[in-house]
Amino acid sequence: MKRALSVLLFTPFLLQAQEDKGVHFEQGLSWAGVQAKAKAENKYIFMDCFTTWCGPCKYMSAKIFPQEASGKYFNDKFISVEVQLDSSKADNDTTKAWYADAHAIAELYGVRAYPTFLVFSPDGRPVHRLVGSSGSAEEFIARVGVSFDPAKQYYTLLDQYQKGNRDSAFLHKVAMSCFEAYDRDNGKKVASDYLATQSDLFNRDALYLIDLYTNTSADKYFSLFIDHAAEVDKVLGPKMAETKVRGVYIAEGAGRSSDDNRPPDWVAVRAKIAAKLPADADELTARVKINFYRGRKNWPDFEKAIVGYMKTYGDHMTDPELNDLAWSVFENCPDMTCVSEVLDWSKRLKDNNDAAFVDTYANILYKLGKKDDAIALETKAVGLVSDAEKPSYLETLGKMKKGEKTW
Repeated sequence: MKRALSVLLFTPFLLQAQEDKGVHFEQGLSWAGVQAKAKAENKYIFMDCFTTWCGPCKYMSAKIFPQEASGKYFNDKFISVEVQLDSSKADNDTTKAWYADAHAIAELYGVRAYPTFLVFSPDGRPVHRLVGSSGSAEEFIARVGVSFDPAKQYYTLLDQYQKGNRDSAFLHKVAMSCFEAYDRDNGKKVASDYLATQSDLFNRDALYLIDLYTNTSADKYFSLFIDHAAEVDKVLGPKMAETKVRGVYIAEGAGRSSDDNRPPDWVAVRAKIAAKLPADADELTARVKINFYRGRKNWPDFEKAIVGYMKTYGDHMTDPELNDLAWSVFENCPDMTCVSEVLDWSKRLKDNNDAAFVDTYANILYKLGKKDDAIALETKAVGLVSDAEKPSYLETLGKMKKGEKTW
């Protein structure tokens, strides 16, 4: 009994020791307090901007920040602080006390993607910005290390641009940095200034930027991908122009926000596409319908849209697109007729060497009661993945063998 008690008493100290090895995030300090501490200790500020619903944010907090390598690097160089940019019912008093500052930071720095990491100099001046998670502590440390290089610091480059530097190579560098930092507003301005320096837009640097910053059919260079498709493909690769145009129209969709419950005007959608791509208007409109009904979780109309599309235009859909839609059917369509239909038009997935595609088809077979065929295909999927990926596939295979639900 004494031995058990000593283990119980010792465990919290072990956990605390493990936590102390990772990145130390300040607790109980206001934004002004964090800035004052950084100035007093002559350290940079590392700010983790996250939301409660962000998966990659949770990954960084659970897997990267607690590592000893992360702690050794960050604790020596930074005053680190976590800032929650959304609100939830579970927020504690400390989080609530940061609401005003968190909102101001999100607005001032245009934080629109998560996680976003902001780095400030000891005097509180923003110097760098990173967006997105990293797969390892070493990778993340290397990314953050750029914060100390004035030639690569995002906000330092942006400041030089705003002060009038219009060197062509510099403009290209800043436009790329804006894209990587998920600062689309500034990026479009810088890219436009860069493109104004180019007498010929059909070179790799210019077209690459045009591709990055063309996201709607109303954008300045969108027509270039239609009117000069051959020239674009010659530089960027086969069918790149077509892929871009299709992607833009599909992304624009039915022109309805998520809270707009009006039925789409499909005639108007088709007319907009037909104005630029008359030969593809029917196919792209049908494709937009699929995404619209899936987004609204309208599974009966989704089923009709996707079955009709695949019968007429199945060869237009890539395997990754097909896999994504097939998985939506598997997970969501309550009507087994819908699942049966998807089995027919997604059968080419089973011959793919991508484990995720094979897994999707195996799960569809399993939901339809074709247990033996499903197990055979899921076994194939297990053989296609690395050792690190195997556990999740083996878990699915185990459920199939036991007759348990995989959805």
